Amino acid sequence: VCIAVWKNHHMRTVTNYFIVNLSLADILVTITCLPATLVVDITETWFFGQTLCKVIPYLQTVSVSVSVLTLSCIALDRWYAICHPLMFKSTAKRARNSIIIIWIVSCIIMIPQAIVMECSSVFPGLANKTTLFTVCDEHWGAEVYPKMYHTCFFLVTYMAPLCLMVLAYLQIFRKLWCRQIPGTSSVVQKKWKSLQPSAQPRGLGQSTKSKISAVAAEIKQIHARRKTARMLMVVLLVFALCYLPISILNVLKRVLGMFNHADDRETVYAWFTFSHWLVYANSAANPIIYNFLSGKFREEFKAAFACCIFGRHHDDRFSRGRASTESRKSLTTQISNFDNVSKLSEHVVLTNINTIPSNDIPVMLSPLKSAELHLHIPGMNTTSNIDEAVRVSAEDTVNTENVEWNKFIPSITKLTSMDLQQG
Repeated sequence: VCIAVWKNHHMRTVTNYFIVNLSLADILVTITCLPATLVVDITETWFFGQTLCKVIPYLQTVSVSVSVLTLSCIALDRWYAICHPLMFKSTAKRARNSIIIIWIVSCIIMIPQAIVMECSSVFPGLANKTTLFTVCDEHWGAEVYPKMYHTCFFLVTYMAPLCLMVLAYLQIFRKLWCRQIPGTSSVVQKKWKSLQPSAQPRGLGQSTKSKISAVAAEIKQIHARRKTARMLMVVLLVFALCYLPISILNVLKRVLGMFNHADDRETVYAWFTFSHWLVYANSAANPIIYNFLSGKFREEFKAAFACCIFGRHHDDRFSRGRASTESRKSLTTQISNFDNVSKLSEHVVLTNINTIPSNDIPVMLSPLKSAELHLHIPGMNTTSNIDEAVRVSAEDTVNTENVEWNKFIPSITKLTSMDLQQG
């Protein structure tokens, strides 16, 4: 995740900056906390000395704080951008400053955790003879302090941010999926119908071209925002589920003192071990979520693995192929028929151009969701550099079963300064 954002300037967005920070917190957990926790869970003994007894739990709590604060910042950023876009302008510089503040605040508020951690032996008589049965645990001066600290810890690092994020994403969900904002099917339907050419089969006015481009941009923006919101909601859900057991167990143990004299010690130990592994599973799950729910991260992961497995030459070919794919994807057409279908979006890719007589411009569509449009335009050869968006509007009905287009009139809107002239 970090390499993908670092190598690609187009991925250096506000949300991706926060995702990188979340990944850094996951890396910190994996490197510093996972090995020690694995050894302790297996041997029930702390072998790493007094210094690491203070450092490792401190880094673990810092990483938890960084993760939850980062998720909160992501939720707030998306809430402002989607629900109140005019109230606050989020920039990359502000995102970087927020990340620095997150780390400073997390390091400061977790200092008590490092102070109270001490090594002690379960059997004091064997303390000087063996390191077995040594434990690293909290030692508070009075009984009220751990209750206050862990209550605040639970509220600040789990419950309050979780409630804040749930409320933010609920409003985002209502805005993106439930209300008729620009880009949704009903609004775009009205706009698109008003732009259908009635008496201009071979061209559109400049004003109408601009309006069609604006509607297509709204559709693209709303789809991109929905994808991002869906991915972030899944990240939040996984975080809440993975950190729920350890949060509840810590409250029961530190605040309510339920496990101090438990009869079934093995069951309690198993529950704590399971909760620890859920925390580490959250760190492992985040890159998987990005891979499945983010097309940009998925492409970068493929490029990274191709470079590692097949070497630089294969990576160069993959990069060229990916650039070609992205160039073809940029030549998209939003084809909508709002008379019979409430929301129909077809992607038409301009693949090749050959010189033929100017009286005929054949259009061939495959019966797939993503169809290919072969436009043969005179005066241009197959080596022409095509880097323009094509907008095709369809009049009359669309028979999606037999892929027969009646009275299909292509209207090509060029977004570059060059105009294609027929004849």
